[in-house]
Amino acid sequence: MRLFLVRHGQTDHNRDSIALGRADVPLNELGRRHAEALATRLSREQIAAVYSSPLSRALDTASVISDRHGLPVTIEDALTEMEVGELDGLTYPVIRERFPRVIERWLGEEGPDHPFPGGESLVEVADRAWAAVAHIASDHLTGTVVAVTHNFVILCLLARALGLPLNRFRRLKHEVAAISVVEITSERAVVLSMNDTCHLSACE
Repeated sequence: MRLFLVRHGQTDHNRDSIALGRADVPLNELGRRHAEALATRLSREQIAAVYSSPLSRALDTASVISDRHGLPVTIEDALTEMEVGELDGLTYPVIRERFPRVIERWLGEEGPDHPFPGGESLVEVADRAWAAVAHIASDHLTGTVVAVTHNFVILCLLARALGLPLNRFRRLKHEVAAISVVEITSERAVVLSMNDTCHLSACE
């Protein structure tokens, strides 16, 4: 299976550097243009299925993509963004002020094992996301699948595919509306491309 990992288009929270987890923040105007650009980029692919996180910013992005192929969107709950709990909706300076010990742990070697207050850990995100991808791959042994999801989910999946320890995930970056491509077989996962944003050049 060739898996296109697509991060949703921009929201106001992304634009304003506000922490965003499970809050159902919609695409903004630029984000809707991002979705159209993604759909145009993926229109030349032979897509067998489109999966999405249930959050509207991902689902609305996925719907624009799927419409170009006459496909339904399959909602996969395990592709939803990391639950960041009490950090959701806060700016990063406020987070550093209110939760200094949380940030210290998050940046440390054992960071992925520590859940955010009222949230989940990066290890939990990685486990559920990889299980979802394995399930999708079992249903699509060949062909091309699109999964529209979120920043932490994609970074966890890329780290797993690359064999990168999860506490090194910050070496990776995945912009809003970017695409990464992973080829998955029963033996291995191979990353073919990462953080492709070439299709967004006409959006700004």
